[in-house]
Amino acid sequence: MYQALYRKWRPLTFDDVISQPHITTTLMNQIKNEKTAHAYLFTGSRGTGKTTCARILAKAVNCEHTQNGNPCLECSVCKDADISALSDIIEIDAASNNGVDDIRDLRDGAVYTPERCKYKVYIIDEVHMLSASAFNALLKIMEEPPSYVKFILATTEVHKVPATILSRCQRFDFRRIRPEDIKSRLLYVAENENIKLSPEAAELIARIADGGMRDALSLLDQCIAFSENVDLETVSSAAGIAGRDYLFDLMDSIINSNAGKALSVIDSLYSMSKDMSRLCDEIIAQFRNLMLIKTIPDKPELIACMPDETERLKGFSKQLSLKEILLKLGELQNCSERLSRSLNKRIEFEMCLIKLCTAVNVKGVDNSENCDKIEQSDKKQRNPVKTTAPQPEEPPASEKQVEQEPQVNTSSLDINNFKPLGLWAEVLEEIEKVSPGISGTLKNSRALVYENVILVTSDNAFFVRLFKNKENAQILRDTVKSVLGKPYKVLAKYTGETKEADNTVGDFIKKAEAGGVPVETQN
Repeated sequence: MYQALYRKWRPLTFDDVISQPHITTTLMNQIKNEKTAHAYLFTGSRGTGKTTCARILAKAVNCEHTQNGNPCLECSVCKDADISALSDIIEIDAASNNGVDDIRDLRDGAVYTPERCKYKVYIIDEVHMLSASAFNALLKIMEEPPSYVKFILATTEVHKVPATILSRCQRFDFRRIRPEDIKSRLLYVAENENIKLSPEAAELIARIADGGMRDALSLLDQCIAFSENVDLETVSSAAGIAGRDYLFDLMDSIINSNAGKALSVIDSLYSMSKDMSRLCDEIIAQFRNLMLIKTIPDKPELIACMPDETERLKGFSKQLSLKEILLKLGELQNCSERLSRSLNKRIEFEMCLIKLCTAVNVKGVDNSENCDKIEQSDKKQRNPVKTTAPQPEEPPASEKQVEQEPQVNTSSLDINNFKPLGLWAEVLEEIEKVSPGISGTLKNSRALVYENVILVTSDNAFFVRLFKNKENAQILRDTVKSVLGKPYKVLAKYTGETKEADNTVGDFIKKAEAGGVPVETQN
């Protein structure tokens, strides 16, 4: 039965793990010195070796004849572990077993000693998927685990793991695998599998994998199914990316503002079922190369391209300024983000190309000066410069001119026509921001409204004294206008000593005046 390459060539010892020496060396030393921890946390992007190292570690701590910190692969424990037949190494997929009951089962099983091994090892993959209650249940057993129990947690999203769990683990951060390491591994696998893989194709696969060994081997598997001889064309076809000539034709169209040619290239690629998102990522990678050539030309090792492409990229970089490169790179980045949500990726990408060919195509013209002038003008409008000329003193609030209150014949109004003012709570909230003192006197007040008249009543004894002050009355009417959007005639009354109903607004005013309560609040 055929077995996928990424499974067949999964590392079995720490020495086989690539690009993670800072982790494998530490783990091997712990095993040699018998100073392993009871809980580990492996974090990093996909395909970097987290689960692989977890399995090797679980196997090594139970191996009968370890060799320099590596499992021997010859004892019965190692052999059974390699075929997942060892009952003392338990792997749990937290993505599908993320409930508190699943962790309770783990906790119940942890009380039993190992059947064959020295340690019972629990490997919990994608641990960040556990629910909050499941994490709490796991925390209990991780606080004081039996001496024969070890935990290895693996996750791609460590920020979702509670700090209480993190603090009880030794944390190891897995780095993205370097492209040159992936390339070497691919060529090694191809040689042992009798696969004809060109170095250029291996390098392209390594760049597409973006630091993940599993992705690289899966793509190689796909290329083998496509053709027996894996070259650049095979990888481009199998991965659904543009060939190198198409890619540089697109870049030439963008740099020389030839929108027609760019759209023609896209039409050709689309008819061949090329993936627009992958194509956009490829162009982003090449514009990144242009950015690096412009910024650090003395660091060619940072430029991710084929050896024969370096001169072509240098030629493109001479046609653009760094500012133009950054503008185009930013637009491509935005397009890449939109493509992930777009229903029609072709149209989205074509729109981006037209923008790149037309919107930013004037060479030698720098509009930054105009932008600076506009920005300076905006700042002046927001923060006008104060002059030294003497300014007239602002009159006190009592002398300020106020908007004339609406003229109302109160004697003709019936209080039964008034309804509760629904926005009174908002008025009180706004008054509290302006004057907490006034707000306190109105704490238990009520307001009724009819047309452009508002009646305010309160049983607070300080209500009368406070609104004898004209400034306080001004604050009330200004706040009412700001919340309700238009001026109102505001009438106020102290109701702490009387409970009888008023039949008319006129009676209201007479009784209010008799009690000395101000009723001439305006607006």
